Amino acid sequence: MSWDVIQGLLIPFLGTALGAGCVLFVKNQLNAAIQRALTGFAAGVMVAASIWSLLIPAMEQSENMGLFAFVPAAVGFWLGILLLLLLDKIIPHLHQNSEEPEGPKVSFKKTTMLVLAVTLHNIPEGMAVGVVYAGYASGNTGLTLAGAMALSIGIAIQNFPEGAIISMPLKAEGMKKSKALTLGVLSGVVEPIAAFLTILAARFVIPILPYLLSLAAGAMMYVVVEELIPEMSEGEHSNIGTIMFALGFTVMMVLDVALG
Repeated sequence: MSWDVIQGLLIPFLGTALGAGCVLFVKNQLNAAIQRALTGFAAGVMVAASIWSLLIPAMEQSENMGLFAFVPAAVGFWLGILLLLLLDKIIPHLHQNSEEPEGPKVSFKKTTMLVLAVTLHNIPEGMAVGVVYAGYASGNTGLTLAGAMALSIGIAIQNFPEGAIISMPLKAEGMKKSKALTLGVLSGVVEPIAAFLTILAARFVIPILPYLLSLAAGAMMYVVVEELIPEMSEGEHSNIGTIMFALGFTVMMVLDVALG
C-alpha cells in the first residue's frame, strides 16, 4: 500500500481528532446555534460527496451498460440505505439532544450510547474513502488520486465539527477533559479501519466497484436524512443550519471538481 493511500485513509480520522481536541481549549459547551451550524455543514459535505465523489463515478464506471448505466448506482444506493437501516436497528445508540435510545435495549451509559451513534455514521464515510482509494489503486477505473484526496479532505472537514460535537457535551456532563477527548477521537477510529479493510479486499471490490461506490453514497445519505437534518432543524426556528448546509455542499463540490 503506497504512502499516498495511507495518508488518504488517515486524513478523515485526523479531522475527527482535531475536532475532539477542541475540548481542551473551549471552556463552555457549544451553544445550540453553533451545533446546528456545524451539523448543517457536515450534512452539506456528505450530500455533495455522495453525488460527485460516489454516484456520478459509479454511473461513469457503468457506461458500457448504455441506457442501463443507472442500474448499479440505483441498486447500490438502496443497499446502502438498507445496510444503515439494519445497523440502526442492531446497534444501541443515542443521538445528540435526545433522551430516547435507539436499537436494542441495553444498560450502556449515555456517553457510550452517544459515541456509538457517531461511530455508526462514521462507518459509511470510511467505506466511501476505502472504495475510492481501492479504485484509484487498481489503476484502471478512471478514479484519480486527486479525486480520492478531495473526498478525504471533504470528509475530514465535516469530521472536525463532529469530533467537537461528541467531545464537548461529554465534558459538559462532568467528564474529565482527557476522557472526553479520548472518546471523541475513538469515535473516528472506525473510519480508517473500514477504509483499510476495503483496500485489503480490493481485488474483490473492483469488479463491483460501481455498486460499492453507490452503496457508500446510500449509507451516507441515510445518515444525513435520518440524523443530521433533524438535528440541524430542531429547537427554535433558525436558518443557520440550512445556510451552513449550502456552504458545506458548495465546499465539497468545489473540492471534488477542482481536485478531481
